[in-house]
Amino acid sequence: MAQGQATKVKKKKKSVLKRAAQARQRAEVNRANRTRVRTLMKRLRTAISSGDASAAGNLLQPTMSAIDVAISKGVLHENTGNRYKSRLALAFNGAKTAKA
Repeated sequence: MAQGQATKVKKKKKSVLKRAAQARQRAEVNRANRTRVRTLMKRLRTAISSGDASAAGNLLQPTMSAIDVAISKGVLHENTGNRYKSRLALAFNGAKTAKA
């Protein structure tokens, strides 16, 4: 099924309709979590590239936490989340040492 499309229900059984509604609700929650993670990552990368160490330092912990939440909720695979965190930490530490 393409991204952003509603779940199509062929049968009109009560259980089928309920599962379709649950799938829509879950997809909405997952989309919100994924968007939150991507937005925080984008803000952190922007702060790092602009050389603003204090802003990057303030954004690092909430970004890592949001990635951990997305992993625990099943929005991101564990390896994917760990890869994101590793790359962000490397970029942050590199920017921090370049500044010093």
